[in-house]
Amino acid sequence: MLTENIAITRILVSAALGAVIGVERYLHKHPAGVRTFMLICMASTLATLASIWICQTNLNLINGDPGRIAAQVVTGIGFIGAGLIIKNKFDVSGLTTAASIFATSIIGIAVGVGLILTSAIVTVIVTIVLASSFLFHDGNSRKEAVRKPEQDEEEEESD
Repeated sequence: MLTENIAITRILVSAALGAVIGVERYLHKHPAGVRTFMLICMASTLATLASIWICQTNLNLINGDPGRIAAQVVTGIGFIGAGLIIKNKFDVSGLTTAASIFATSIIGIAVGVGLILTSAIVTVIVTIVLASSFLFHDGNSRKEAVRKPEQDEEEEESD
């Protein structure tokens, strides 16, 4: 049975887990930081808790399904993530931020249903994945690699 004390505890846990991911993004100077990730995680948790609460307290609900609100959280975060992704000529940016926001919202949903340990483990994994981005760069930034073909074209045109 969901009580307000359990709900408050889960909200605090989701705030902490969102903060962990947000701190990693902040330290690596990405636009979405601590506040963004905390808000996403807490809001997802609260939406899930509200959905459970509605079904729990209104036993006469004919079509009560606690998964409905959580499904709408996923849809809404999908729209936010799509808005973050920007495609330039030879580059796409915002994919990792969109994916990390999506992961954070799912962590929030998991906390809302009571999967605290699982959510904490996934938070650690997400943070490690985000922090290990240096492993996937060869010393040149993507922007330098993208600019090179453009510079080659300019040099060919000037010849």
